[in-house]
Amino acid sequence: MQSLLMIINLVLNVVWFFVIAHVIMSWLISFQVLNTRQQFVAQIWYGLNRVLEPIYSPIRRILPPMGGLDLAPLIVLVAIMAIRIVIQNNIGYFY
Repeated sequence: MQSLLMIINLVLNVVWFFVIAHVIMSWLISFQVLNTRQQFVAQIWYGLNRVLEPIYSPIRRILPPMGGLDLAPLIVLVAIMAIRIVIQNNIGYFY
């Protein structure tokens, strides 16, 4: 059972990294530090959007429109932290 919890933690870490990379990249694109016309940047941006859109879209449907402010990544990060806390506090019940 411990290996299953370690795999869940690994998946949560990967999703955490993807969300942070997506947020940082969106800021860099917004401030015109990165240009999506460059092929490498566009491929990374497209890949991150394809990976994270299934996670973001249900959250965006629930959240009210905020006028250009997207809180879906913040909600995902808080949810990941909550799942980690629940797993760590209840790990004794899995043995």
